[in-house]
Amino acid sequence: MMAQPQQSVFKALADPTRRSILKLLQKGSLTAGTIADAYPMTRASLSHHFNILKAADLVRTERRGQHIVYSLNATVLQETAAMLLDIFSPVNKAANSGKSKRKHSTRPAK
Repeated sequence: MMAQPQQSVFKALADPTRRSILKLLQKGSLTAGTIADAYPMTRASLSHHFNILKAADLVRTERRGQHIVYSLNATVLQETAAMLLDIFSPVNKAANSGKSKRKHSTRPAK
């Protein structure tokens, strides 16, 4: 995953409404109308959130007749989680084995 896609993922995840939509989609695919019914905001505002989620590739859309169906793209979330774990995981012992260890002084304190 390159820097630009990561940036759009973090932008999408920064908003609580978008995180809530992703949580809702964990249960399965939903139509835009069904998702809209769960939020007290205008369709235009919700459309804005959908566009940001789509730009980050966190959701996929499929047209079924007159309905747009949204589904979660878990792959991007898994890649982002793996990247974060890689950045923040403790350094493994094998990587540290070549570093010199600092010896502690055995002199008594004055």
